[in-house]
Amino acid sequence: MSLVIGLTGGIGSGKSSAAKLFAALGACVIDTDEIAHELTQSHGAAISAIRQNFGEDFITGEGALNREKMRSLVFSDSASRQKLEAILHPLIRMTAARNAALASSPYVIMVVPLLLETSDYREMVRRILVVDCDEQKQIVRAMARSGLGAHEVRAIMATQIARQQRLQQADDVIANDSDLAHLQQQVEALHQKYLALADEG
Repeated sequence: MSLVIGLTGGIGSGKSSAAKLFAALGACVIDTDEIAHELTQSHGAAISAIRQNFGEDFITGEGALNREKMRSLVFSDSASRQKLEAILHPLIRMTAARNAALASSPYVIMVVPLLLETSDYREMVRRILVVDCDEQKQIVRAMARSGLGAHEVRAIMATQIARQQRLQQADDVIANDSDLAHLQQQVEALHQKYLALADEG
């Protein structure tokens, strides 16, 4: 199996931007958020279990998860959040592991937003890469990208591991406080490093 790098970072830190740059260099990128999206789209693999546990109200007319409705429920009710996670997380992990096993690139970037909050992926990843930026920048970027208010972004950040703890657990760090060129430079340097590590087996 290819060398698997777990890429993580707080909301708005730039995980997706970094992952795109790795993909452009030929790395196989597995994004657990994208897998979750596929599982909950129209007639996705998680839909019948969601319908069973949460009822028809949480399924759209097209047979997909009603994301807005579910988001407001799981934000206000941790028991519901745990119930949803119990449905989704095993399916996401299984799909991610299968995709990693099928990857033909020398290394795999596995994007897991809550990599350090859970032990689910620890046995899968060989190194932890953290995309880091100033917390104020995180809030501004997350608001611009998602249309959420500052209060909602802070609520999401509160469910994530503290920035300092994240950095302490990192094998590699990308500082994403500057522009795209600076981000690209760091990704290219890590790409070379990961190719060398993959060669060593």
